[in-house]
Amino acid sequence: MADRKRPSTAETLAQVGPRLRRIRTQREVSLSALSEATGISKSTLSRLESGQRRPSLELLLPIAEAHQVPLDELVGAPDVGDPRVRCKPVVRNGRTVIPLTAQPGPLQAWKSIIPAEQNQPRPITHEGYEWMYVLSGRVRLVVADHDLVLGPGEAAEFDTRLPHWFGAAGDSPVEVLNLFGRQGERMHVRARPRERAGN
Repeated sequence: MADRKRPSTAETLAQVGPRLRRIRTQREVSLSALSEATGISKSTLSRLESGQRRPSLELLLPIAEAHQVPLDELVGAPDVGDPRVRCKPVVRNGRTVIPLTAQPGPLQAWKSIIPAEQNQPRPITHEGYEWMYVLSGRVRLVVADHDLVLGPGEAAEFDTRLPHWFGAAGDSPVEVLNLFGRQGERMHVRARPRERAGN
């Protein structure tokens, strides 16, 4: 099913007048009574309901208070869309990647499933900053001069301008949660992997 197009600001504002009239008539309140309760003139209220006057907070707040309804009921705030991300796995360089963010932006999240045979480091560099969390398996992470093995529940973060690579460290596939941001972005979680003894 195609997603419904969200109404524009102009369309939303155009619906305020009819909604004000409907709420008032449902409550059997006259323009005169509403004017007295809000301190807004009858002519202004009438023009609001007919769409000849642009609604503003100064006008809508006292009307909402008089009717004892939330402000968003007068404005008709748009419904929140379905927040679920429709994950469609893709295979890149032999790894299964499952996007976890639906919209483009400075921060992207995905889950990677890396086969056991991908265990030979091939470091790369690019602009950005990456945070990773091991869901299952043992991950070998190479960043510049660091060569680490992370287990489930461990996290790491690094500047992707440094030569880096991660893959399987054992005989089974690994699952990793990744967050990637443009250079300068920093993740909220600042966990780092435990250093090996002797490092």
